[in-house]
Amino acid sequence: MIINVMESHVFDAYDRLKGSVAGFVDSPRHRDDVIVYALNRLQPRYVVTAEGKAVTEVALDSAQHRTAIDVQVLEGLRQVTLVPRDHPSPPPG
Repeated sequence: MIINVMESHVFDAYDRLKGSVAGFVDSPRHRDDVIVYALNRLQPRYVVTAEGKAVTEVALDSAQHRTAIDVQVLEGLRQVTLVPRDHPSPPPG
């Protein structure tokens, strides 16, 4: 089975940080938008074996990687708060 270990770290960061942006509404759609925003800006970490997963988990737990993940999740929270996908679009023109 192929796994992107980065995903679980982004989900964890979302759960920790979702209350830190004023005005952010935690809904399933907003959650998905923030997760996708962050994952599209972070390097994926694909693994196949349990050993590869363990090594990658340790690397992603470093302060440098945690910070990079947190920055992207926070920016996703800000972007979704500013322009939520379920917000009506302004009329053209």
